[in-house]
Amino acid sequence: MYQNETEDMTIYKVVVNHEEQYSIWLANRENPLGWRDAGKTGLKQECLEYIKEVWTDMRPLSLKKKMEESAHQT
Repeated sequence: MYQNETEDMTIYKVVVNHEEQYSIWLANRENPLGWRDAGKTGLKQECLEYIKEVWTDMRPLSLKKKMEESAHQT
């Protein structure tokens, strides 16, 4: 594949927080507070594709737990 000079070749990493929400972050930077590595690094598009594959339930973890508790109480 031909890479032109304007293409972003920056390496990112996928990070995830305590609510199981995903984002990308520059790979050479320390993670933002409250976020941990999700195990994927690469070009921006690769990281975004990874997130699309793994983040299939957009609800925050706290909401998922609350909904599960409600379902068990009825």
